Amino acid sequence: MKIDSSLAAVVTGGASGLGLATVKALRAGGVQVAIFDLNEETGEKAAAETGAVFCRCDVLSDDSVDEAFAKARAAHGQERALVCCAGGGNAIPTARRDKATGKINIFPSDKFEWVLRLNTVGTFRCITRAAAGMMTLEPIDGERGVLVNTASAAASEGQMGQAAYSAAKAGIVGMTLTIARDLSREGIRVNTIQPGIFATPAMKGAPQQMLDALGAMVPFPQRLGHADEYASLALEIIRNGYMNGETVRLDGAIRMQPR
Repeated sequence: MKIDSSLAAVVTGGASGLGLATVKALRAGGVQVAIFDLNEETGEKAAAETGAVFCRCDVLSDDSVDEAFAKARAAHGQERALVCCAGGGNAIPTARRDKATGKINIFPSDKFEWVLRLNTVGTFRCITRAAAGMMTLEPIDGERGVLVNTASAAASEGQMGQAAYSAAKAGIVGMTLTIARDLSREGIRVNTIQPGIFATPAMKGAPQQMLDALGAMVPFPQRLGHADEYASLALEIIRNGYMNGETVRLDGAIRMQPR
């Protein structure tokens, strides 16, 4: 698929981090981009800086997602590319004994479920809307569209306290090939990027000593990933018409340790 002004794209979580880097890379190629994000202040700022259109979107809500796609399509027409970067997590042990009192606390089920809804269901909610819209288009070189999802190294090697996040991101990995098969007759490709540790705004808020230690865990290069490196891979997945049903690790060969 060509990266040029004829392409309309949607990036969820596009107001910051990996999503914003992807928006910038797409806009540099002339692509018409809609930013889906929950934070109106950062979303409007990112849109103003990049020339994209901001669409407030809560991926936990059918109505919100539908409204965001409607706004994006009113501005740019039907998108042929969707990059899903929206997500998040928490850090709660499955069960832990309090060292002071001996009380045993368990991971609240509602907090576990929220992480799955945000990451796995939220991604799937956007995929279904984008795929349905792409199916209305005529193919270009046999292709109607491409979907790029974001998982995490935690999907394979979750650290302590990441049970919900690992399950949610593993769900994205697990559904990638199935969705690619579902949409194959319609000429819509589906792939997932599985990032390692990246220098996102949230990560940069950690103490420098911690950031240095995390970077040292990466075999090579010994540093955190750069958001533009994620964006570069996302754009190559969009370009490469033979890449389908794949999950690609982007992590400097790191394999996460228990803690």
